Amino acid sequence: MAAPPILPANARKAPSASVGRSGAVAWMALPALAMFLLFGIVPLAGVLLLSFTQWDGLGEINPAGLSNWRSVLSDPALPHTVWVTFEIMILSWAVQTPLSLLLGTFLAGRQRYRALLAVLYFIPLLLSSTAIAITYKALLDPNFGLGPGLHLDFLTQDWLGNGNLALGVVVFVVSWQFIPFHSLIYQGGVRQIPTTMYEAASIDGAGRIRQFFSITVPQLKYTIITSSTLMVVGSLTFFDLIFVLTAGGPGDATRVLALDMYKRGFQANLMGPASMIAVLLVLLGLALALLLRRLGGSTTASQQEGA
Repeated sequence: MAAPPILPANARKAPSASVGRSGAVAWMALPALAMFLLFGIVPLAGVLLLSFTQWDGLGEINPAGLSNWRSVLSDPALPHTVWVTFEIMILSWAVQTPLSLLLGTFLAGRQRYRALLAVLYFIPLLLSSTAIAITYKALLDPNFGLGPGLHLDFLTQDWLGNGNLALGVVVFVVSWQFIPFHSLIYQGGVRQIPTTMYEAASIDGAGRIRQFFSITVPQLKYTIITSSTLMVVGSLTFFDLIFVLTAGGPGDATRVLALDMYKRGFQANLMGPASMIAVLLVLLGLALALLLRRLGGSTTASQQEGA
């Protein structure tokens, strides 16, 4: 009988070598995991515990049970605050998504002037939200702003003193600041689409508009889901821009959940209810992110397979 074949020495060592490489990769991931636990999970657990206590930020922490949750959820002003939060979220998404998609597609070209425009468009994202809010607040001043200076009647309005106008200003400023970021995401997504698809469409007689809706948009399905998730979840944390620009006013016209959390915690010294709102924001963010992921379907398939 023939003897069984003898495996080469390097073949016998391959499994142990692969196990060693995977172990090394696991060890390299430990610092990132430790940072996530230290600065993500631990603070979140602390905020959750604080939501069941009474604390003014300085004195003794006393257990309060579910009283904070009952008081906040029964607050008649909470539905309005949640509505304003979602209103800004939906309006800003509706403005940012089509403009970012169009700009990203335009900037994906290889011409040099488009690269220069991409740099110029990216400048608003480099500015702080506080500086942007101060600038727009000065420009929209009905007495000394841009409108009176240029004698433009349609700009000479009490933009921040009217509830509807103030909400529109917030949406406009948020979109102006973050459209460059999402345009950059779409620019990278468009450049991943094979040029052969556009060449085949041109041979079939499809124009630029038909190519955009039949090739570009379907191929950017998962890019749109990613960008929308960042927009929606990020809109829950709008605070500094609204705080400086309108301070939640006029009245409560622009009072969002993040601003409500700040006013309860650092102005009214009610850390328990403020922590409860923080937990509510986390839960809303998780729910919206999972919903968008569900709507996007499986992301295991290649983007080049289309919608």
